[in-house]
Amino acid sequence: MKKQNWMLFTILVLIWGLNWTIMKIGLRFVDPLNLVMQRLTLASIVLLPALIWKRRCLPKDCNTWLKMTSLALINAAGMAFTNIGLLYETSGLSSILTYTQPLFVFCLAIPFLGEKSNLTKVLGAILGFLGVTILYTGKLSSSINASNSILLLILGAFLWAVTIVYYKKLLSHMDPAIVNIVQFPLGSILLLITTLIHTGLNFSSTLIYIFSLFYMSIFGSAIALTIWLLLIKEEEAIIVSTSSLLVPAVALIFGWALLGETIEFYSLLGFLLVMIGVYLVNKYH
Repeated sequence: MKKQNWMLFTILVLIWGLNWTIMKIGLRFVDPLNLVMQRLTLASIVLLPALIWKRRCLPKDCNTWLKMTSLALINAAGMAFTNIGLLYETSGLSSILTYTQPLFVFCLAIPFLGEKSNLTKVLGAILGFLGVTILYTGKLSSSINASNSILLLILGAFLWAVTIVYYKKLLSHMDPAIVNIVQFPLGSILLLITTLIHTGLNFSSTLIYIFSLFYMSIFGSAIALTIWLLLIKEEEAIIVSTSSLLVPAVALIFGWALLGETIEFYSLLGFLLVMIGVYLVNKYH
């Protein structure tokens, strides 16, 4: 990897790692649906110049737009479930469970994309899901909300994996930059409707929340997406995919340092198993 790209990769991991702490702070002021909706809306505004610049790449047929809208719906639902889970769980543990996404991609890619498996990947999936089981059972002695939060975070990771497989299966002919950018306005509209029905609009004018919202939207979404697409274009996918190993580790550190979150033994054990599993599943991609 080029020196410049190493710097960009480090910035990306730090942005996404800190983003979990910022999301946790934002949830102190508004509910999860409002938080995600407002984040996607602001990110849409920030990325509007890029969308205008690449407007000629937008699809011309209704079928593709329908597929992109469906993808945005799945993505928005995944983000909502993740943030609802994060509301009741620590930022570090939430990031670990969310980044089990490659394990679900592996499981879905075999039947839906026809990808081949091998013993290493199967072992990785087994170790990864064993780590998830340890993280879940470690919460069984806690409150009902705590155990349910684990399931919501796992569901969010699963839906994230669904979006990846969905894109490869049905939208691989589209420019990934266009698909990613369009997800923000489509997702914000879908979440706006859901928010109006379930909770109503809620916005906090406190400086801490405004800062959190700007960080999540501008750095966590717009800037991070730009860096990610640049790295995917210039570097091998396996190198860039190691972010799925490093982001949870960084999130654990930020959660401990900035939020005073404790790191339990079962969390560390589950984290190690999940990360080893993700590494083995991605090893030959």
